[in-house]
Order: sequence, then C-alpha cells, then structure tokens
Amino acid sequence: MRVLIGGGSGFVGRELTRLLRDKGHEVTVISRQPGPGKITWDELVSGGLPPCESAVNLAGENLMNPLRWWSKSFKDDLFSSRINTTKALAQAIAASSSPPQSWVLVSGVACYQPSLTAQYTEDSEWTPFDLLSKLVKEWEASALLPEKVTKNTKQVVIRPGAVLGRDGGAMKQMQLPFWLGLGGTLGSGRQPFPWIHVSDLAGIIAHALEPPADTPSPSPIVLNGVAPALNTNYEFTKELGRVLRRPTVFTVPGFILNALMGSEVAVILTQGQKVLPKRTLEAGFQYKYPDLTSALKEIVGS
Repeated sequence: MRVLIGGGSGFVGRELTRLLRDKGHEVTVISRQPGPGKITWDELVSGGLPPCESAVNLAGENLMNPLRWWSKSFKDDLFSSRINTTKALAQAIAASSSPPQSWVLVSGVACYQPSLTAQYTEDSEWTPFDLLSKLVKEWEASALLPEKVTKNTKQVVIRPGAVLGRDGGAMKQMQLPFWLGLGGTLGSGRQPFPWIHVSDLAGIIAHALEPPADTPSPSPIVLNGVAPALNTNYEFTKELGRVLRRPTVFTVPGFILNALMGSEVAVILTQGQKVLPKRTLEAGFQYKYPDLTSALKEIVGS
C-alpha cells in the first residue's frame, strides 16, 4: 500500500512512518522541505495527488509550543497550519482521477466540553464553545470530500488526547521537571487527562488507513484516539513520579498557570474530558499500552 502522510516529519508522523514501513508499505511525506521520499505542499497543490492508496494529515503548529505566546498571530497559525493543509489534501483527493481508498484526518478531543462527570464517546453530540473547539469544527469540516468521491474513498477522523512518547509530545516538556523532583499536579488535579501512547495512536491510524471492507459511508467515521483507561491529572502525576522514582509533592495552582501562560493555555492544563474509545475498541483495535503504568514504563525505560 502506498501511503501519503501530511506532516509526516513530526512526532506522530515519524512513529507512523516507522510502523507503516515495518509493515512493508511505501510512504511519501508531504513536508515544507523537499527531500528523499518527500514532496512539498506547493508540489501537492501544483502537481496534484501522487499515486497512493491511502492519505492522512497530521500537519499543524504545535499547540503547546514553548517558544510562542498565544498572540493573535499564533492563534492564526494554529488555524491556518491545520485547515489550509487539510483543505489542500482534500482538494487534491477530490480532483484526482484515482483517489485513495482511505482518507484520515487526525484532529483532537478539544471538541468535547471539559467536565468532571460527563463521559464522551464518538457518538456524543457537540457544538463549539471556545477557541479550540471552534478550531476542531473548522478543521474537520475542511477534510470533507464531495459526495461523489466518498463512494470510493473512506473518510475517517481520529481525535487523540495528549500523545505520550519518548521522542516528543507532552512528555518532552514534562520529563525534566519530574526528574528534578519538581513535578506536581496542575490545578486541582481532579481534571480528566485523556491520553494515548504514540505507538497506539500510530496503530489506530494504520488500522484506519486500511481499505474499506464495504462501500464507504458518505459521512466520516469518527474514532477517539485515547487509551481505554480513564485517568485524572493527579493519577498521571503520581504514576509518572512512581515510575521515575521521584517525589511529586508540588501543586501548581490554576492562578499561577494563568499568570505564567495566559488563561487560554492554562485551561488546557487545568481542565479535561473523560473520553472513551468506544468505536475504536469495537473496530477491533488492540492497544499495546492500555494503562498508564505500561505506557510510562516504556517511555522512561524502566
């Protein structure tokens, strides 16, 4: 199978590329920079879709980029880097004389409103309520294909939680403070913490990229890309400290996070959603790291 990956040079893209190539698939990455096994976004727009059986978009500005403040410019980049690349791929697929059998977008769980009690599955209805949920709405809408194309191309949307792994993602910024014994709960610690190991997210994407068994639905199939375990920030903090054998006695109050990062970033850390991968499990996906202990042990090498 020939797979085209938008944003394939990022944290999740590297893991997905490794997995697909290990399975014997041929991978082409769409990137800002040309190189072996790559095409640029400009080449996609000017030259059209290269021959492929499946396509996935992972491109987008890092939401928690430590080098950028949440200015209007950064917020514009959050939207444009996701929506413009997704539109470019969707339009290339729609214009292709031989469109891929599967088209996957990886978005996020920010569409679900934070709550200490509500539980969300892929069937949960939602409407935008803040900046990030509005982003998800526009992002997923930009991936929709014309009805005539959906007769042959399966559309899938995967909504991951915090992606945990050795080479990047949330853990990259957290490990040093924890190693120094400075790790602690954020806010109350009671907020849900939907997460997934990067290997499992790559596995769910690869599973979704497989050709459809039946005639594709005109509407996208939604899969929640989260581990089946429901954890809080407190549970995550304590388990990471235990695996690292480091104390986790500190608590960072919400007002401190607001002052340091701004309220729009702080809310990402101090609020969360209980997200269940109901349809992901029903689709037969087998998790390698279904719980925090196994995931964190693999990541920190214990």
